Amino acid sequence: MTSETSTTAPPPAELAADPAVQRHILRVLVTSQILSGAGLAAGITVGALLAQDMLGSTGLAGLPSALFTAGSALTAIVVSRISAARGRRPGLALGYATGAVGSVGVIAAAALDSPVLLFLALFVYGAGTATNLQARYAGADLAAPGHRARAISTVLVATTLGGVLGPNLAAPTGDLAEALHLPRLAGPFLLGGVAYAAAALVLATRLRPDPLLLARAAAAAAPAAETPADTADGTSTARTRNRVLLGAQVMVVTQLVMVGVMTMTPVHMHDAGQGTAAAGFVIALHVAAMYLPSPLTGRLVDRHGPLTVGAAAGLTLLAAGVLAALAPADSLPLLALALVLLGLGWNFGLVSGTAILTDAVPLATRAKTQGSVDVAIAISGATGGLASGAVVDLAGYPVLAFGGGLVALLILPALATAATRARR
Repeated sequence: MTSETSTTAPPPAELAADPAVQRHILRVLVTSQILSGAGLAAGITVGALLAQDMLGSTGLAGLPSALFTAGSALTAIVVSRISAARGRRPGLALGYATGAVGSVGVIAAAALDSPVLLFLALFVYGAGTATNLQARYAGADLAAPGHRARAISTVLVATTLGGVLGPNLAAPTGDLAEALHLPRLAGPFLLGGVAYAAAALVLATRLRPDPLLLARAAAAAAPAAETPADTADGTSTARTRNRVLLGAQVMVVTQLVMVGVMTMTPVHMHDAGQGTAAAGFVIALHVAAMYLPSPLTGRLVDRHGPLTVGAAAGLTLLAAGVLAALAPADSLPLLALALVLLGLGWNFGLVSGTAILTDAVPLATRAKTQGSVDVAIAISGATGGLASGAVVDLAGYPVLAFGGGLVALLILPALATAATRARR
């Protein structure tokens, strides 16, 4: 049990070091991530199709992805500021509650056939995406340095269940929407709204003690000799800055490539005559590959280092782009495999980049720095989503996929430089 059940709370250092406390925090985070995964997958599956249906244009089909990733950028700032000032619990709970409000707005826009309301609602809906990513940091707050990647991956893998169930419920929730006299494509957002609201409730009531506040209290109570001085001199400051930029670059590039290719795959399949169920199946496999390998990825990062796993991210995304470009539009197996590789490459990049960032930043500035990096990640996702529709409209899906694979290789020189510095 956690400290709130005791009449006298143990000292912060003792409480922070208690494995039972970390297990409780991870259980709460896992529960919220399972719920939020369903909400996250709803927008991925039908957001582009809903916009295409309302606007009658493929060129703007990437706009929903751009909008809810842009919304996630703003939310990343807000959640990180609240977390820095008051702890992870209020920040994460508010983020998911905002995502639930956005889901309601999307449903209303679909019912009213209002593109303007749809775009505003998708912007608000993006709060859930940012919060889903920010939750991974909470898992690492109390983890030992050699186990941080595994703690991060435990939180990430929990998204898999909801993320896989969400797209596969596109057809049943569409039936429910029609029964409620709503457009069929609004159905997944019914699920998303309920899922995000439930995740907010779980965090608001159960994430006690707050992991970030407890970690800070434990660090403050520790002897001065045990407290790391990351900014004691110019060399340490430069090293910290370089590592933060490296972790950010890995995550930004992998997010850009993943969102760009993923966003237009359902539209590509739809244009080839494949139905919503087929697109939902492919996206479900993609989301599973984004999160399900996380425990293995965490162990690989802890054992072989984040630089090696980051390089694997770039190469895996290249393979995904090449396969997606060469696969026939009506080939469900090949497109599914390409999207699985796309999700796996993103997973390698996110876990390794998060580990680089978390190890580099001291507790005092950790939440704000993490939020700033997540803003950059969200902006890159918005850019990928917005550009993807235009690229497909002008040059076709194969060009988008192959180009994305080449962009992923940009992280390799930076990782090679960092590895050379580490050896020296």
